[in-house]
Amino acid sequence: MLDDVEWGEYQLKDLFSIVGTKSLDSNAVNFRKSGINFVGRTFSDNGIQGKIEKQSFEPNEPFTITATVIGNYKYVKFQTQPYYCSQNINKLSPKEVVSKWNKNTAYFFISYIQKFVSTFDGQQGGYKLEDIKNHKIQLPVRNGEIDFNFMEKLIGVLEQGYMQKINTYLRDTGLNDYTLTDKEREILEHFEDWQWGEFKISSLFEKLSPKNKNKKFDKKDDTSMVQTTEFNLPLVNAKVGDNGIMFYGREGDFDSAEMVLDVISNGAIATGRVYAQPHKVGVLWDAYLLKVKEQMMTKQKLLCLATCLEKSIKLKFGWDNKAVWTKVQYEKILLPINNGQPDYVLMQTLISAIQKLVIRDVVSYVVKTE
Repeated sequence: MLDDVEWGEYQLKDLFSIVGTKSLDSNAVNFRKSGINFVGRTFSDNGIQGKIEKQSFEPNEPFTITATVIGNYKYVKFQTQPYYCSQNINKLSPKEVVSKWNKNTAYFFISYIQKFVSTFDGQQGGYKLEDIKNHKIQLPVRNGEIDFNFMEKLIGVLEQGYMQKINTYLRDTGLNDYTLTDKEREILEHFEDWQWGEFKISSLFEKLSPKNKNKKFDKKDDTSMVQTTEFNLPLVNAKVGDNGIMFYGREGDFDSAEMVLDVISNGAIATGRVYAQPHKVGVLWDAYLLKVKEQMMTKQKLLCLATCLEKSIKLKFGWDNKAVWTKVQYEKILLPINNGQPDYVLMQTLISAIQKLVIRDVVSYVVKTE
């Protein structure tokens, strides 16, 4: 498909109007159930942190691209609804030369733009507006014109391939069975009737102290961004997304633990994030592991605890107030209870039900695309 394609070089500024967006402070806005999307410097939910009321100025127009500028990690997203932005986010609006603009062609461009902004990952400072404007990309051409039909077809073929892989995975793992049990249905229906209790975090969790045993450790030589036979142990650090994993180390170099929670202690955006780690992980830096006291854990229980713990601490800590254990241990966590104690059976059943509902939506999407 790609062998016979001709390619031409273009600067992004010739294809898009690229401007910095008028910003709002994410700490000063009030989120609500309905309203206009608020896009921040985050990876999940297409960068949308919530909804806010209409401001004194108009929101950004839909069907445009957002590209974050600063932070350890930069993200590029396609916004299909009107939106406001937090600080340091650029907007790319297609010019007339982009004669075919839809989801597929947008994602073709996004793949290039994401690759560019990611070269600035790992540093708080970002790129300049002129840098992204002058960045050059390769586009398919036919008879001297940009071949948007090819771009659209290529992304469609890739999407279809991913859908086939998802369908095969769901079938082979049995996850295509998403029927709720009576107990799962009952728990969801009576959510409003649950009893909740507040617990001091240190009363439920103990901090582990896994070590890096390689006294000559060098990050460049002793880690990999891809899991291999040699670099087989996932390492937690200040990473948003990918379950907090960005690097892999040698299992012999690091102490490891499993069925634990991973709390990120540092980072402008990542501080206070909590991830469930059911499989073996080690610690690189800027994070620590918590083990639940006197309880047999499952992945489902960990997922519920991770959500509740992050809800308890995320907004209390930040770049100037690290989420270190010496502080976090004194905070409180709100959990469903039974006879005054955390109800781990309910947590297990709840997450199992939610997983089935998510799988049901995935299956429905796969069926629609077939």
